[in-house]
Amino acid sequence: MADADVLKSMVDETRRFVRQDLIPAEEWVEEHDEIPQHLIDKMKSLGFFGMTIPEQYGGLGLSMYDEVCVVAEIGYASPVFRSYFGTSNGVGTLGMLIDGTEEQRRSYLPRIAKGELVASFCLTEPDAGSDAAALKTKAVKDGDHYVINGTKRFTTNSPHAGIFTVFARTGKEQNSSAISAFLVERGTPGITVAPHYRKMGFRGSHTADVIFEDCRVPASALLGGREGVGFKTAMRSLDHARLHMSAVATGLSARLIDEGVKYAQERVQFGKPISQYQLIQAMMADSEAEALASRAMIERVAKMKDEGLPVTKETACCKYFTTEALGRIADRMLQVHGGYGYIKEYPIERLFRDARLFRIYEGTSQIQQLIVAREMLKQRAA
Repeated sequence: MADADVLKSMVDETRRFVRQDLIPAEEWVEEHDEIPQHLIDKMKSLGFFGMTIPEQYGGLGLSMYDEVCVVAEIGYASPVFRSYFGTSNGVGTLGMLIDGTEEQRRSYLPRIAKGELVASFCLTEPDAGSDAAALKTKAVKDGDHYVINGTKRFTTNSPHAGIFTVFARTGKEQNSSAISAFLVERGTPGITVAPHYRKMGFRGSHTADVIFEDCRVPASALLGGREGVGFKTAMRSLDHARLHMSAVATGLSARLIDEGVKYAQERVQFGKPISQYQLIQAMMADSEAEALASRAMIERVAKMKDEGLPVTKETACCKYFTTEALGRIADRMLQVHGGYGYIKEYPIERLFRDARLFRIYEGTSQIQQLIVAREMLKQRAA
């Protein structure tokens, strides 16, 4: 964990960048469906691409607690900005940190930390979403190479990625132990990145299918140098990813509340600001209470993770609560705006659409409920 003064300085600098640079650019990003290069360059200079990568590989080496504090500040702006470097700090690199060989780490992590190489995570498939163990992509051993065939879906940042963590079935068994992970570079023959999706929200964050057709990779691309650990690696990385996403949701909740309060104080009806009406105040109070609970949850669980405690249940609780709370807050704050909340004149319309995705990706709310219940029953039976 960073020194308190160092963390405060980092949080303060991030807050200034978010308010002075990112928020003023939100409408441009929405209109043009891309993030300006000068903002990407600034995010690189601030170290955002290497927050979770250890200092020995060129990153900032933030603890989980440090990370959620910084990410909550970044989440105050449109989540599109964080999405551009999010996979480079989570599922796109955690596999290398957990199971990668030293050669793999030294080859890729320094470039990812600098933002020279964008990482992407290829797990989901057309017929394997929440049931990730059912994936059909295959990697067949051929001498000192593997040949990969299959299609990956919903791969964030794949149009910009330079390195893909690809999960494929290397064994004949139809279970998770037959799944391995590979580090595949973008220029490898046999990779096709489809045009990115047109989504409800998150304009400027690009997600697309990645197709592997007889994609031949050296055996050295096998993550950790051994077969059968891919699925376990993916699942281990998700504790971190869920907590990270919970911090983003917490930051966006704060932004939505600020937008709602600002509007309520300015909007006059029946001779006084609508913020003075009790039903408006009730929506504001409910939202503030949920946002405070979200912040308390992520900070507590982040400290638990830093202490090395098992947090699978707790991170699922965080992901479930913070993102569901975000959805309720977004709905209330749009309601505070009334008809103006439904048109593009105010940021709430765009932020409302962006907020809806949080209950789906990195594991749906229903999957989080199943995880929490499973872990509860396991603990009670022990």
